[in-house]
Amino acid sequence: MLQPGRLLSAFPVTFECKTTFFRDPSQVSWHRAYVTTTEAIKLLEKFRAGGVSREKVLHAFQAAPVADLGFAQVDTHRALRKGFPEVIFGAGKTPEQVVKIAGKLLEREKGILITRINGEHVRALRKKFKQAKHHPEARCVTIEKEPLAKRPGIIAVVCAGTSDLPVAEEAAVTAEVMGNRVERIRDVGVAGLHRLFAQLETIQSANVIIVVAGMEGALPSVVAGLVSKPVIAVPTSVGYGASFGGLAALLGMLNSCGSGVTVVNIDNGFGAGYAASQINALVEQGAEAKVSSSRPTRKI
Repeated sequence: MLQPGRLLSAFPVTFECKTTFFRDPSQVSWHRAYVTTTEAIKLLEKFRAGGVSREKVLHAFQAAPVADLGFAQVDTHRALRKGFPEVIFGAGKTPEQVVKIAGKLLEREKGILITRINGEHVRALRKKFKQAKHHPEARCVTIEKEPLAKRPGIIAVVCAGTSDLPVAEEAAVTAEVMGNRVERIRDVGVAGLHRLFAQLETIQSANVIIVVAGMEGALPSVVAGLVSKPVIAVPTSVGYGASFGGLAALLGMLNSCGSGVTVVNIDNGFGAGYAASQINALVEQGAEAKVSSSRPTRKI
């Protein structure tokens, strides 16, 4: 299998930079079938085998990465660069805008994620797309024409309290739609550490752990001291007045003495789920590389 890092060396093709291009890549019919990194690799392998011309390969990769909707510039190459399409942030957008952006992405993509939506967004999306699935607690909608295959290993989403669940669920839904297995562990905050210890075996078996907490934000430090895996801390805006809308939890997590703790912004479950998915993808790639290198070479 051709590895992404070897694409350029494997195919010595010169790409010219263009200063003018179509604003909407939907005009390029060949490009529409090749979006993700995996599909791009397949196209290049087909070229190597002589199944497609160099001109068509160039046409596919030189297509404009932007679809201009007037009110939005839709990044149609996001999946090629990042492994998952552009995610739609619903807050501040009208239902009509969200539907149009989703429709443009779904012309090429098998699945998309819309975060921070309200009831009007949900109704408009369900009316337009049969596959639209609402995740009320996460305040998200997913639309999957074909779900991504699940990676081996799990991402654990550890939630301190029931009030933190909306942010924790946003992280979990994000990780799941990006092709990961997620284990949810709820209501195990530091006010009763025995609850956390009862779930410790599951937490320690995860490839990466997302820890969501409000108030003083102490839970990520505790978890980090008990595991050997990366911990992504998510402060929430849950708490009384002196929590300053999550600022106290954010500062507590940034000042954590637990090793291996990284911190995302207040209430940013999406950012944590995305980062955890990227880490888990690296674990999968490392495992595949190890299996490949362990295979005996055939002598001729």
